[in-house]
Amino acid sequence: MAYRDFQHFLTVLEQQGELKRISYPLDPVLEITEVADRVMKSDGPALLIEKPKGYDIPVAINTFGSRKRMSMALGVNDFEEIAREIEELLKPEIPERLIEKIGMLPKLLRLADMPPKKRSGDGLCQQVVLAGDEVDIERLPHLKCWPLDGGRYITLPLVFTHDPNTGKRNVGMYRIQILDRNTAAMHWQMHKVGAEHYRIAEEKQQPIQVAVVLGGDPALTYSATAPLPPGIDEVMFAGFLRRQPVELVRCKTVDVWVPADAEIVLEGYVNPGERVMEGPFGDHTGYYSLADLYPVFHVTAITHRKNPVYPATIVGRPPMEDAWLGKATERIFLPLIKLMVPEIVDINLPVEACFHNLAIVSIKKRYPGHAFKVMNALWGLGQLMFTKIIIVVDDDVNVQDMYEVIWRFTNNIDPERDMLVTRGPIDVLDHASRMLGYGSKIGFDATRKWASEGFTREWPDVIQMSPEVKQRIDQIWQQLGLD
Repeated sequence: MAYRDFQHFLTVLEQQGELKRISYPLDPVLEITEVADRVMKSDGPALLIEKPKGYDIPVAINTFGSRKRMSMALGVNDFEEIAREIEELLKPEIPERLIEKIGMLPKLLRLADMPPKKRSGDGLCQQVVLAGDEVDIERLPHLKCWPLDGGRYITLPLVFTHDPNTGKRNVGMYRIQILDRNTAAMHWQMHKVGAEHYRIAEEKQQPIQVAVVLGGDPALTYSATAPLPPGIDEVMFAGFLRRQPVELVRCKTVDVWVPADAEIVLEGYVNPGERVMEGPFGDHTGYYSLADLYPVFHVTAITHRKNPVYPATIVGRPPMEDAWLGKATERIFLPLIKLMVPEIVDINLPVEACFHNLAIVSIKKRYPGHAFKVMNALWGLGQLMFTKIIIVVDDDVNVQDMYEVIWRFTNNIDPERDMLVTRGPIDVLDHASRMLGYGSKIGFDATRKWASEGFTREWPDVIQMSPEVKQRIDQIWQQLGLD
């Protein structure tokens, strides 16, 4: 289903018993984080803090914080449905008969572009317009999440920019630190598309226009976090997910089009060469990312609906709400990964490893050294280049079962023989790497070893009971009284 706006999503969550209203005036400085952290780590509900201390705008948090709510956000019963649909769309089957061609029409329609609809006039997000001296972003209930954070942050923004050369849009999610009433620090990491747009603008010695959006259909919020292949527009992908186009309206002070149904929009620009110290920030790794210089976002207007809700999240030591955004991405993008590396059967990016620190991959092994080929392929594939550790296992291993993975991994490797160490780009939030954004990675081949790989011994069989005995015991189990 497509939601009318973010508040419609909240209404549906509440109807399904997935949202809890909090009337106590929790302080956006640390208190909301402490409550949300406890709720997230206990698989609790989404929270709507109705009157945060000092503000008249409610704060919604943990709205994506379970498998059910993440699936609801994407309009499905379970986000695996989206993965299956993408897998079906990617099948390279060419119809031969007319009836088969007719049967493919729905697939072709879903594959067709889902461009956003630009509408004239104002959107819901522009019921109130504040510009010039009226701009004061400090009037919004931004969170200070952790004690050593450098300030208050916008934690769930959709940052709209355009490539200065091609005009191509990008929607990314980058944390934003509030500096004063009309400036903020834009955390554009070096590997992100928003940072690339800014680099191009700097080369041209011109400002880049920016719109920061809060709220709207949650499918678009998810799309801003998704590792989309180059050339796929986040707004169009959101249209694919919600099965209808996203409606856009033009900003008031910058030439950027934003979702008409958003809660709040901050309009502005970033000047070339202008930097400010941003951070520290308690990050999704569970450690503080250190302060560093980042671009300055100048806010020229704030627009919002008459009674907005402020969407927020927190990150920190996992598991947190972002665990389900990441797990949805793992499942939804698996068909695309398998399209590029077809020998892959399944992949697990464990929440405890912050997703980019560990990938466990099962493969259909076909030739000597196959596991090492897969490691290198993954390190060359989009954001998987940040993966610090890759473990490759055989196709009969359930990579989602960490007990089995650890058993197979520790039993199946000879560290010197089965280890591959390499160097390359590393997530800039990795505090252990030798340099910012650059370091080493390691892969382990935990598959069964073949004689053609130089294994001179006999590989042992896994201990299993015979099927006949298992069947006999199944039949008499209740008589044993062991349940």
